[in-house]
Amino acid sequence: MAGTQQRNHPTFVESKAMKHFINLLLVACLIVSGQPVTAQAAKAWYCMPCNSACDSIQFSQAGKCAHCEMALVEQTAAEHQRTMTNTKTRIAFYLQNGVEVLDFAGPMEVFSYAQFEVFTVSKTKDPITSQGILKILPDYSIDDAPPADIIAFFGGNAGVASSDPKVIAWLKRQPVPDYYFSVCTGAFILGKAGILDNLTITTFHESIDNLKKAVPTAKVLSNVRFVDNGKVITTAGISAGIDGALHLVAKMRGEQTARNVATYMEYDKWVPGQGLVLKRAASTAKQ
Repeated sequence: MAGTQQRNHPTFVESKAMKHFINLLLVACLIVSGQPVTAQAAKAWYCMPCNSACDSIQFSQAGKCAHCEMALVEQTAAEHQRTMTNTKTRIAFYLQNGVEVLDFAGPMEVFSYAQFEVFTVSKTKDPITSQGILKILPDYSIDDAPPADIIAFFGGNAGVASSDPKVIAWLKRQPVPDYYFSVCTGAFILGKAGILDNLTITTFHESIDNLKKAVPTAKVLSNVRFVDNGKVITTAGISAGIDGALHLVAKMRGEQTARNVATYMEYDKWVPGQGLVLKRAASTAKQ
């Protein structure tokens, strides 16, 4: 009897009615919004993939990752998972014996932090030496290298590659990539393959005149960090390769991504748009 009286008590009845009203209100809100409130749909903040443990950390507010200093991006768990598993842009670094260290190492740092998949190619898989100091074991030779979305060439004894018929034949038979990229005298390799014909280009400041002779149909500029022809990007020497690489990252992934990379590298020299952009090709959707 006491239990019956308690259930019929006005306070109990009102409390039950209130819960029912709240449930109805929540359902109405879901119908209006068209989106169920679930754990999967809830958004959080994540750092962009950097191949570190923090890739899987979920943050509760905007800011920077406390581990890698990358700016956090607001995503659902499903969106972040897609970011983690998307096919990456593949970039082939052709390296010849005697290649300049910073010519390729600077851009390699940029593209690596931006989550491009970088692999190295040389004429053979035999070890090569950069500037007589650094020993490098190429991932592939020109006989077994896979196709790439970007093909890059670098200075430092570049004449070895540009004057080698087998290397030029390999370059010519590659499927046309999204972009060709050169740093310093790496432009001579692209030039020998006919890729720079009738374009505006640049190279290492001490090699301007020689490139004019090597590619007589091209307009070769000095005093510019890089020149973007849409699909072909050539840069000046050594450190200018970092600027050109950041420009390409900005072009493909957005300027904020490139700024995040530059900040992470503590490269405060980069000024977006500092180079010469003659044509803007459509950006790719690959990660």
